[in-house]
Amino acid sequence: MEYLFKAEQVSKSYTGHKALSNVSLAIPSGSIFGLLGPNGAGKTTFIRIINQIIAPDEGTIYYRNEKMTPDHARHIGYLPEERGLYKKMKVGEQAVYLAQLKGVPEQKAKKLLREWFEKFDLMRWWGKKVEELSKGMAQKVQFIITVLHKPDLLIFDEPFSGFDPINVNLLKQEILKLREEGATIIFSTHNMASVEELCDNIALINKSEKILDGNVREIKKDFSTNIYQLELSQLNRPVEQLFDHRFELISAAPQNGLVNARVKILGNAGSNELLKQVITASTVVSFNELMPSMNDIFIKTVTGKFPQEGDEYKGSAEANSYLSE
Repeated sequence: MEYLFKAEQVSKSYTGHKALSNVSLAIPSGSIFGLLGPNGAGKTTFIRIINQIIAPDEGTIYYRNEKMTPDHARHIGYLPEERGLYKKMKVGEQAVYLAQLKGVPEQKAKKLLREWFEKFDLMRWWGKKVEELSKGMAQKVQFIITVLHKPDLLIFDEPFSGFDPINVNLLKQEILKLREEGATIIFSTHNMASVEELCDNIALINKSEKILDGNVREIKKDFSTNIYQLELSQLNRPVEQLFDHRFELISAAPQNGLVNARVKILGNAGSNELLKQVITASTVVSFNELMPSMNDIFIKTVTGKFPQEGDEYKGSAEANSYLSE
């Protein structure tokens, strides 16, 4: 696998505070990489090191297998969480100016910007001052400026903050398109639904240390709780009597004429054995493994407990009542 960016044993301290401690990451080329963690975990410090705003105290960072230098900055596009445009400048004038700072010639910048402004429905604001823009429109302008020079590495820090669902979807589609065109993207957010939807790989930093990283699908598989959701009909006996010692009935309740049950597989039993248990005494309408969400995995990794853990068995009396009707 080819990696665009690597960090090896990176540490950074401020007065009386360890911001990063021996963090190593490898970001595959052409992927979307989620950089996650609670507030104050060290994510912003790591992003600043990548952008060479600050230097690590220890460790090395690489760009395409070369030690990173200030010259690599031209290959990076950075959209910080704290946005900032010159409020008194006109929108188009400022966008052209910032594009030129990234090495895009003026005429080419104007052409590309007009294409992006048309796509984002911003052309009527070209000659207006930035202070006349809404927060969402200003953020769209900054997104455009970030990606205009087609950098190899894009860093988006909470890119959807302040956007309505329509514009969130617009940006998601553009981010996916950028990846398809070959860009590598570091995506920092607290929105775990967006991580699940967009990211190929993630790293989770907590209290300055990396505590989890890997492919999103593989991580979800690793955190599987072996809990299955079943919808059953035409039961010939109470739902509690369907399962032997290899399975634990977590909950069961009537729903839309069916019995909705959650069952945990114990020991070395598998899903096929679970199905065999229920098909002899009911009709199986649906059967799905309840994979943990990235939000659940985030909470589990940081706190040591899934949010669902500790739920008591509920609904058995209601389920039996339904069966006896």
